[in-house]
Amino acid sequence: MPALGCCVDAAVAPPAYANSPLGSLPAPPPLPLSFISGAPPPTPMSPTSASAGSVAADVDASHWSPSHSASLYKIDSWGAPYFAVNPSGNVSVRPYGHATLAHQEIDLLKIVKKVSDPKSVGGLGLQLPLIVRLPDVLRDRLESLQSAFEFAIQTQGYEARYQGVFPVKCNQDRFVVEDIVKFGSKFRFGLEAGSKPELLLAMSCLCKGSPEALLVCNGFKDAEYITLALLARKLDLNAVIVLEQEEEVDLVIEISKKLNVRPVIGARAKLRTKHSGHFGSTSGEEGKFGLTTTQILRVVKKLEVAEMLDCFQLLHFHIGSQIPSTALLTDGVGEAAQIYCELVRLGANMQVIDIGGGLGIDYDGSKSADSDLSVAYTLEEYASAVVQAIRYVCDRKNVKHPVLCSESGRAIVSHHSILIFEAVSASVSRAAPVAMSPLGLQYLVEGLTEDARSDYTKMTTTALRGEFETCLFYADQLKQRCIEQFKDGTLGIEQLATVDGLCDFVAKEIGASDPVRTYHVNLSIFTSIPDYWGIGQLFPIVPIHHLDERPGVRGVLSDLTCDSDGKIDKFIGGGSSLPLHEMVGGGGGGERGPYYLGMFLGGAYEEALGGVHNLFGGPSVVRVLQSDGPHSFAVTRAMPGPSCGDVLRVMQHEPELMFETLKHRAEEYCGQEHGSNGGDGYTDDYDHGMANNSALASSLAQYFHSMPYLVVPSSCSLTAINDGGGLYYCNGEDYDAVVDSSPNEDEQWSYCYA
Repeated sequence: MPALGCCVDAAVAPPAYANSPLGSLPAPPPLPLSFISGAPPPTPMSPTSASAGSVAADVDASHWSPSHSASLYKIDSWGAPYFAVNPSGNVSVRPYGHATLAHQEIDLLKIVKKVSDPKSVGGLGLQLPLIVRLPDVLRDRLESLQSAFEFAIQTQGYEARYQGVFPVKCNQDRFVVEDIVKFGSKFRFGLEAGSKPELLLAMSCLCKGSPEALLVCNGFKDAEYITLALLARKLDLNAVIVLEQEEEVDLVIEISKKLNVRPVIGARAKLRTKHSGHFGSTSGEEGKFGLTTTQILRVVKKLEVAEMLDCFQLLHFHIGSQIPSTALLTDGVGEAAQIYCELVRLGANMQVIDIGGGLGIDYDGSKSADSDLSVAYTLEEYASAVVQAIRYVCDRKNVKHPVLCSESGRAIVSHHSILIFEAVSASVSRAAPVAMSPLGLQYLVEGLTEDARSDYTKMTTTALRGEFETCLFYADQLKQRCIEQFKDGTLGIEQLATVDGLCDFVAKEIGASDPVRTYHVNLSIFTSIPDYWGIGQLFPIVPIHHLDERPGVRGVLSDLTCDSDGKIDKFIGGGSSLPLHEMVGGGGGGERGPYYLGMFLGGAYEEALGGVHNLFGGPSVVRVLQSDGPHSFAVTRAMPGPSCGDVLRVMQHEPELMFETLKHRAEEYCGQEHGSNGGDGYTDDYDHGMANNSALASSLAQYFHSMPYLVVPSSCSLTAINDGGGLYYCNGEDYDAVVDSSPNEDEQWSYCYA
């Protein structure tokens, strides 16, 4: 067998080398037989594959079992108690967590088959990628959170209750929010909103929830937002306006007096306690939101002057998402409890501490406090730390224990949603070398420079001596010299391919190379997993079937977009590739059938970020040209951004039905303000009540048509001119001058100068 007989196919000499004097070259030194046969060398180098592959390396394929796959992909760690590998080698869902019985487990592959099979054979005929939502898991997560706090309250003698809220920004999907309200009604579970469309959504959904459920109104606020929150109180919803900026208190005082509504006010405190991880950027004194202690004191003074200090009832804070440890949690909660007790001392009618978000989940199964991907506590330990910290401070200050509230969105919804997608093809970055004749080997060596020939000789010599590190050095140096020759035009493409195959073969044979394949998957990472692209957030990604077989290759995932960032090459556990199974036959239509993978724990934020985060929608768009007008530009076209109703429709809500629900609520509750007094005043009261109801309904309708963004006061009054294809704007005061100064008649309606 020739020395490199299994490396490269170059049996036909390239034209440039056809007449070369082959006999003048010495034969290259042969590689050892073990290289050619594929047998492992005596002392191979450690493989470069990630540690996650150690299970696969230690277990023979014939002895592989589903439990080995569960260990390899850490499903028993990050997936417990909701995900497991069943005896068929498929990922199964345990919808009730630890209480799930064997016959209640759901095989994910069967779901995919039902959904994707054609209608002619009983399927739904839907195309992947697919999001599978599991309301039972959602219910179990909510009930588990409630149970953890109730247990901590009972065992520690805490003298108030826990009632949480779900921050709808985590997942605004209609059915997710409605399910949470329904499942949490018996616990007084409420909602948190951070924008006007989110507030409309929450108001509509909570009409079917517990009357005591909190509606926490966070985020930056303008007059519209505050008015809507006060209207919610008119509808007998338990809305709390949480001040994020000091000036918001002035608007609350002014508007509440105009509407004759007694508000419930909270304040977000900017704590000194800071979460040092990636998710802690909104915490600490330099955080984006919240009031300093100085600002809180000024708010107290303003409310006292307005005789509204009794309206101040809630203290809110947020250390940051994914709080890694209970030590940091205890520190922050303790600081907030001190502020709460001081507010009680100052005369505020304090009732609730809202500890915000931060309850993390274990994305990688490591249960570590040293990673943004994990947390070092359980639900029970989290709840216990919160209760203990607040009870300790309040007892020392002789302050009544407050109602406990949290905004634990990530912990509630992450597990209930699974993204399933299909690998459509696979490619290998380093193709396997093919056979080469002795003549082809001579062509290769003949075309090399003297330095490259020397590298080739040293590579083979060091391989024979078992000096594998040195062998790799010369292999890499040989490859680089040949690339330079190819760029100079002195080496043909056949010879370059020969060298590539040779060097890859050498690296593989001495155990230094583990060729990684690229699996092309049918989704857009930017739409379906935006946090991976945006902030490097990692999620568990696992084949949902074939887990009774040992994965034989490692791969990265490449989406179908034309963007170079559309690739996943970092995975939980620190690996730069993922253990995968061979795609026999080339992919979706191959002999083994489709190859499905699932991304887990992505129920929070991914859908919202991929669509309309915080329900803000897209911006308005204006087209501006340079002009000869007084200010040198013209707005030639202005297209409004999506309204609140538009973005709600994107998330499957129906604004018309939502409006009817709120309108009915207005008629039911606001009508009670004008009771039947009998006598001559009855008709007047009735008519006045009907007029108020009509005005309130009209006001609510307007919110669905307005944009989600803040209404910023401006001295520029815009007048619209409509040409049938879009809106054109100019300053109302300058309108006549614009028309008079226009170059011709046509531009009177198509251009407005500023």
